[in-house]
Amino acid sequence: MMLDQILELYGLNTNNYHIKSFGTGLINHTWKVSGPENYILQRINPYVFKNPEAIAENMALLAEYLKHTAPNYLFVAPIPTLKGERMAEINHKEYYRLFPFIDNSVTITEITNQQEAFEAAQQFGKFTYLLRDFKLEKLHYTLPQFHDLKLRFDQFKEACSTAGADKLAIAATAINDIYKYQGILFTYMQLIDHQQLPLRVIHHDTKISNVLFDQHHNGLCVIDLDTVMPGYFLSDVGDMLRTYLSPANEEERDFSKIQINEECFYAIYKGYVSAMGTALTPAEKEYFTYSGQYMIYMQVLRFLTDFLNDDIYYHTTYPLQNLVRAQNQLKLLEQFTRSENRFKKFIEYFSFKHDNIVN
Repeated sequence: MMLDQILELYGLNTNNYHIKSFGTGLINHTWKVSGPENYILQRINPYVFKNPEAIAENMALLAEYLKHTAPNYLFVAPIPTLKGERMAEINHKEYYRLFPFIDNSVTITEITNQQEAFEAAQQFGKFTYLLRDFKLEKLHYTLPQFHDLKLRFDQFKEACSTAGADKLAIAATAINDIYKYQGILFTYMQLIDHQQLPLRVIHHDTKISNVLFDQHHNGLCVIDLDTVMPGYFLSDVGDMLRTYLSPANEEERDFSKIQINEECFYAIYKGYVSAMGTALTPAEKEYFTYSGQYMIYMQVLRFLTDFLNDDIYYHTTYPLQNLVRAQNQLKLLEQFTRSENRFKKFIEYFSFKHDNIVN
């Protein structure tokens, strides 16, 4: 009945529509609304997003900007209610949004070939490229310090200082590995302190399920824009490298399955660079490979910190799950680092070849 009430706020006759849970998202609850027209209905998670109005304003600003600068770009914006509101609010501060469902579109939950990686990287690069001249000061930070590696490391150190002796003993190897890879943090601090990377409009959640494909798996656009805010390219590229390169995801307990698909890396690089073009700075090209280390290391910190803090953030289904997740990501970091020199040689070759063609 509550969902029916929400649909009525959009002028939809609930007798004509069927509502069913949809998608695999872990933050917001999503339903598909099927009927004469199809829609996506979504409830914003208030525990993660403390200021839904900021998300709504960001989306409205971006939609208006792209309508004028890139009118042919598919930007899936929320539909206003009958009263012209950006969200439907019920039960005091419970927010819902209605989106058009893009017919003949599909989403996928895991990469199955290099072409999908290329298409996804191209779509995330295209999104940032189209917004390269957008005035960043207009955007709200919907999750402040979301990808601040220094903050994540400080939170990890605080968790180490308060965790019980038993947990510290169980996690000792992983804790030592955190310090072994601490150079990743130092590089991040140098990049930020010396302002070597430009701030851009960044998606901040580039998992493959946040790309819409057509029936032939050509990329259409990016979706799930709640985390769009100012940031560094490291976040988007790094998260693609973290989540696309291995067929084993962060829940895999058999670490022998964690392998790096180097061809997938090449596809991501070519897709992102082809979309960003000359907007990508020399420093961003130089630290393209580093972005993978940055995001994998951050996820190790977050999982291990949550384990030491008694699993207060990430949902768990068995004991030690967050520790296993951290160990999984450490294995991924190890494998990624082993491939790093080959990645850099590819980038050098690709850039040389591309520059010669252009010239």
